[in-house]
Amino acid sequence: MTTTETHATIDAVWRIESPKLIASLARMVRDIGFAEDLAQDALVAALEQWPAAGVPQNPGAWLMAVAKRRAIDQFRRNERLARKHEELARDLEHQTESGPDVSALDEDIGDDLLRLIFTACHPVLSTEARVALTLRLLGGLSTPEIARAFLVPEATVAQRIVRAKRTLAEKQVPFEVPSGDELAPRLASVLEVIYLIFNEGYTASFGDDWMRPALCDDALRLGRVLAGLAPQEPEVHGLVALMEIQASRARARVTASGEPVLLLEQDRSRWDRLLITRGLAALKRAEALGGARGPYALQAAIAACHARALTAHETDWGRMAALYAELSAVMPSPIVELNRAVAVTMADGPEAALVIVDELAGEPSLGGYHLLPSVRGDILRKLGRNAEARDEFERAAGLTQNARERELLLQRARECQGPGAG
Repeated sequence: MTTTETHATIDAVWRIESPKLIASLARMVRDIGFAEDLAQDALVAALEQWPAAGVPQNPGAWLMAVAKRRAIDQFRRNERLARKHEELARDLEHQTESGPDVSALDEDIGDDLLRLIFTACHPVLSTEARVALTLRLLGGLSTPEIARAFLVPEATVAQRIVRAKRTLAEKQVPFEVPSGDELAPRLASVLEVIYLIFNEGYTASFGDDWMRPALCDDALRLGRVLAGLAPQEPEVHGLVALMEIQASRARARVTASGEPVLLLEQDRSRWDRLLITRGLAALKRAEALGGARGPYALQAAIAACHARALTAHETDWGRMAALYAELSAVMPSPIVELNRAVAVTMADGPEAALVIVDELAGEPSLGGYHLLPSVRGDILRKLGRNAEARDEFERAAGLTQNARERELLLQRARECQGPGAG
């Protein structure tokens, strides 16, 4: 195996093993920042040794053994080490001397990963910090990769991660899965982070690309892992269902040159039927667990209305509008109401939808939201009010920070200057 091939193998191994490695180390040393440092030390050792010695038969166990030895060395170098650390070092040394036990490494790994997910997504951290830390610790992404994905400077991402780990340490956030009354809000924070990552990949909020598929893949992987670790949580399955169904449209959402294709104009034969099948199965699991009325399960049910229809015309728009009304009751939001207006346009006509949209015009949280004038432009165009529609599309184009979306909106504005405009 060449050095280049070995490095590619190490990169693949790291993506697979690093979340489990960091999770297990965090349980042992009670410090996520220290756990990641130990894992990074093990990675450096692999980069130094594997090209010459070859990739070990069980790379995960090898990395864990190296990380444990580094932990022992670190504890012993610390002049202020407490009795707890002495005991921990002896335990680690005993485990290391007895050799890497693969079954022991696998033991409790699910619980460790679940603890890591809940800790990385702790509400004590800012949203940006939770996203960066989750991608770093659980997605296996490097700081430069996260920076490229979100089009921000590497230094900004690095600072967010450092501050996040420092905050977790200073606030003494326990490395545990919450229980009782704490579980629901903490789980909501985890699901929010995963869906934020997915959405940034599905429709990039800024930059030149309409989609960043790698982020969608990272979010899907995290969601599937979480569903395996928390199989009795219906909203976890609801989120997975939503992401699977939305991801199924990826090939149809852009032209060969990368231009956006709107949902109603997509070639549905290009939708990924395997992802749709997986999404519908996840939705069925959520419903069977009694989670049909949760916000993610409701959004998945809305997405399923599209997925089950072979054409836009065959979509059950009436059911979709009803689902949006239910979602609005469960999760009151101007954005949900705006989406409901789109469904109402198709189910009951543009006049009924315009009433909903105009009621949102004074909503402060939508003041700079480009989709409000975009949706209003669509409705006005259907009503034949082309001049007003053109103004709305141009206003939307001025608000979006995504270059592809801006050009699409300007194109729609130009189309309003055709016959019937005035």
